[in-house]
Amino acid sequence: MIARIILTKGEEKRIRMGHPWVYDNEVKRIAAGYGDNAVDAELSQGGIADVETYDKKYLGRAFVNPASKIIARIYSPSKEGVDTGFFKRRIRAALARRSAFDLGRQSCRAVFAEADFLPGLIIDRYVGWDAENINGVNAGPGRPLTFETMLERYGQPSIWFCMQILSFGMDIRREQIVTALNEAAGEYSGLVEKKSVKARALEGLDCGDDTVTGRVPAAGILIFENDFPFIVSLLEGQKTGHFLDQKHNHKILYSMIREKFVKTGRVPRMLDAFCYSGGFAIHAARAGAGQVIAADTSEAALRALAKNALINAVDTVKPLRTDVFDYLEKLERAKECFDIIVLDPPAFAKSHTALDNAIRGYREINIKAIKLLSPGGLLVSCSCSQALDEQRFRRMIASSAADADRRLYELDFRYQSPDHPILSGYDESLYLKCGFYQAV
Repeated sequence: MIARIILTKGEEKRIRMGHPWVYDNEVKRIAAGYGDNAVDAELSQGGIADVETYDKKYLGRAFVNPASKIIARIYSPSKEGVDTGFFKRRIRAALARRSAFDLGRQSCRAVFAEADFLPGLIIDRYVGWDAENINGVNAGPGRPLTFETMLERYGQPSIWFCMQILSFGMDIRREQIVTALNEAAGEYSGLVEKKSVKARALEGLDCGDDTVTGRVPAAGILIFENDFPFIVSLLEGQKTGHFLDQKHNHKILYSMIREKFVKTGRVPRMLDAFCYSGGFAIHAARAGAGQVIAADTSEAALRALAKNALINAVDTVKPLRTDVFDYLEKLERAKECFDIIVLDPPAFAKSHTALDNAIRGYREINIKAIKLLSPGGLLVSCSCSQALDEQRFRRMIASSAADADRRLYELDFRYQSPDHPILSGYDESLYLKCGFYQAV
């Protein structure tokens, strides 16, 4: 018998607006049966329950985990069962929502958890070639590797998937998910499941070794983002290997550099702070930036950046392993100056309880960056902390500029790439903020 989660009076408003989570402190009663036959019940980890309002109005069906603060994650507004066919339908629907992407050429997020009505399930789809095949393919200095070259020499690209399972309800249905992926997504070369994710611990799940199905190249996968080549390691890379959510923002930076600097004869100097494998840095160098200092603490990320610079045939990117906070302070003391500064740090706040400290961290790096900007210089400031909403982020930028005794024009403001869809009513699905500003 399906258990019923009955909410405390007044707690249903957020869920009616589309939010899929029920917190443990919002529950009045767990019951089984109806009317005079209703009895108290218990929830099983990963099981299914129906969610109802205080006055017994139906809200939806959910995966449950009584050991988590998020006790229920609604996956359907109806009393829909869960089997392999369910996952196949949902994965196909998610891929259909990405029909605007050229899936034969572009890598993308194929399933974005709750925003695709598959709570706690993330699947990225990579299109490319075994990176071992790149030796000698690029034609030399100034002649970057192209998609057409790879196509001509090695034929059609292969498909790889990288998956994260972050909820108990999904974890116990792993076999169904993989079977559904095989049937819904067509032929692919390999699947990596990233289990070394701290968020799993919040659900009571193990954070053990990553697992591999099929063949995943040890040298990485060569993909193309905005027609620029990048090497992605699904085995060693952060998260699911590559930050696909920034691809449109990378392209905007490229266009701004071409329009605001190169067209006017200026060769800008740039700092890419928290550069990872060089998404912003490579796009800037390809656009015509004269020197790009790419700073990060990760040696593995900087090694990947160096490879990406090589296959893009750019020699203006200078990797620097350093603590970015300390480095910004050092640059300020030295009165250094940059035409472009990109701040794309990791999430400083994983939850609302950490938000105050996170805002202080964001303010610190933005104040220092704004001080380092030349007149007319470009600041690209990002936050992937979902707890930091857009209003607070904008306020943080404004107060940082005031503390730096500078004024900023907002040129553009963007979010994550649309393959990471934003679900109305579910604020957590809008997590990436990316502001483009010009210093006065």
